[in-house]
Amino acid sequence: MVSFLLSIPSPGPEWSFFDVGPFRVHAYALCILAGIIAATVLTSRRLTSRGGEPGVVLDIILWAVPLGIVGARIYHVLTHPGDYFFPGADLLRTLYIWEGGNAIFGALLGGAVGAYIGCRMSGIRFWAFADALAPGMLVAQAMGRLGNWFNHELFGLPTTLPWGLQIETTNPAYPVGLPAGTLFHPTFLYEMIWNVIGVAVILLLERRLTLRWGKAFGVYLIWYGLGRSFFESIRVDPSEIYFGIRTNVWAAYAAILIGLVILIVQSRRHTGIPVSAYQPGREWKGPDAEVESEEFDPESEDHGDDAVEPAGSGDVAATSTDNTRL
Repeated sequence: MVSFLLSIPSPGPEWSFFDVGPFRVHAYALCILAGIIAATVLTSRRLTSRGGEPGVVLDIILWAVPLGIVGARIYHVLTHPGDYFFPGADLLRTLYIWEGGNAIFGALLGGAVGAYIGCRMSGIRFWAFADALAPGMLVAQAMGRLGNWFNHELFGLPTTLPWGLQIETTNPAYPVGLPAGTLFHPTFLYEMIWNVIGVAVILLLERRLTLRWGKAFGVYLIWYGLGRSFFESIRVDPSEIYFGIRTNVWAAYAAILIGLVILIVQSRRHTGIPVSAYQPGREWKGPDAEVESEEFDPESEDHGDDAVEPAGSGDVAATSTDNTRL
């Protein structure tokens, strides 16, 4: 048994939730909410610096966040059917998101649908929003993982490392047969660190490369998929297994593949910087907009002709605010 002097304790019940009158507020929910707020602020600053109207991100997340939460819960329930569908089961528990169980891959799918709807309604290009969102997604996921610590969930295999996580033997996911005092890999912490590094990677690549037209989002999918495929493989919580691999590991592989496809396809289709973050004919004409709408050729939307080539190509882009990388 490893000494607890350097190990990571799990928070007590008094830290997991608190009551406000008749309402119970869970730390898990607060972590998710804080992540959403942080991602929204960061995405708004990035999109505004690229010509978007200040506050337009709010019009998009009003669709993306609710559908993302719905998608996250649906994905979790469908990939853990044994927890919710059995003789005598209370089907209302499928709605109890405060008990944990919100899958990021489902959030990506549902959120993407919501973001597409919000972008169409607000006039923002979907890929412009996705690129602005990429580092914010990692920030939100890092903060959300802290909620797993408060919930005493999704920990990894037993470890003798000094930073092992303390888990009570009464925890439903505690492996049978292990002695009390066994420490476990703090996968929540590993993923938080991985995500923060990912933010730095995306911002660095943006300074050196032209990560537009969805390419920054493609990097996000690859980075997150690589990390998640490993962290998921060392977790001890039950999961559906297909061909010897956990469901979420397959999902992580899919994220990597989709990210690679986005990078390859968009790199071939678009080599420059888009002259506007808006859809054809929907440009915002505010003082911080990158271009005026008459500079945009609506016929070039699907062919990359509305991209501004890198400096020195002979075309000059009005992207004075675009050097602000957030």
